[in-house]
Amino acid sequence: MELAYIPSPSSGAIHLGPLPLRGYALCIIIGVFVAVWYGNKRWIARGGKAGTVADIAVWAVPFGLVGGRLYHVITDYQLYFSEGENWVDAFKIWQGGLGIWGAISLGAVGAWIGCRRRGIPLPAWADALAPGIAFAQAIGRWGNWFNQELYGKPTDLPWALEISEGPNREAGLYHPTFLYESLWCVGVALLVIWADRRFKLGHGRAFALYVAGYCAGRGWIEYLRVDQAHEVLGIRLNVWTSIVVFVLAVAYIVISARLRPGREEIVEPERPGAGVSDGSGTPGASDASSASDALGASDASGSSGASDSGKPDSAKKPEGSAESVPDAGKAGKG
Repeated sequence: MELAYIPSPSSGAIHLGPLPLRGYALCIIIGVFVAVWYGNKRWIARGGKAGTVADIAVWAVPFGLVGGRLYHVITDYQLYFSEGENWVDAFKIWQGGLGIWGAISLGAVGAWIGCRRRGIPLPAWADALAPGIAFAQAIGRWGNWFNQELYGKPTDLPWALEISEGPNREAGLYHPTFLYESLWCVGVALLVIWADRRFKLGHGRAFALYVAGYCAGRGWIEYLRVDQAHEVLGIRLNVWTSIVVFVLAVAYIVISARLRPGREEIVEPERPGAGVSDGSGTPGASDASSASDALGASDASGSSGASDSGKPDSAKKPEGSAESVPDAGKAGKG
């Protein structure tokens, strides 16, 4: 008889009265909220504006969810399109099934669109979000616990995960790979935070460090899993993906550090139209202030502005003293 193990929930949903709240979806939502909240704090610390991270996340999150689901369905197509399976299940995202590689890839496309609309460099935005994304993954992995899925090989360790009998699974005690990956992602987030403070990472290198760190853990965690997956040369597809992406991330860090050392000084420039003419001939706020200051300065110096127009000629300054000042005042008005 096992004296210690991690129990699994009897249901994948939390019922709020008659309304069922899917545990998997809840974990994803909380993870997104944490990523945006913490990313916003880092963005402001880098000199950005509050709310910008959320504005761009409006583009990145939907793209990421679609990309994650597409990757899962494509790489595990037999679960939905083989004989006896219902292809409609491919749209039931609440039942689990989001591939991180697809989520990051297509999410980056959405982020690029959002950054381009705001005139913000994507690498700087990604650096600010990097640890937050890792925290989000740590939270999201608990959705697998609710669904009793993606567990590892049988084990009798004290922290073994209890799995109940169900479709495509046998009751028993297994490695809690969801927990391993959750803890690993927390470690990756802390690593990125430390390295970013220590080395002032910029130009996408903090994000690349997150990618490399995650891949290093995903490789050995994936090896423990027993769920059905495609293999290449006897190795699971996601292990190969982890290896390739890890190498690319490390190469990016090295090459980027040589080509673009240091960190971006300005991550969010002023938006077009701020402090400039709106095209109708009316100056912006800063221009109006400058024009007012210029007029005030010329009046204080005794030059003939609008208020001097009614003075007699004898009250005006002699030739050669400040005859050019009124022209400067007119130029300021234009």
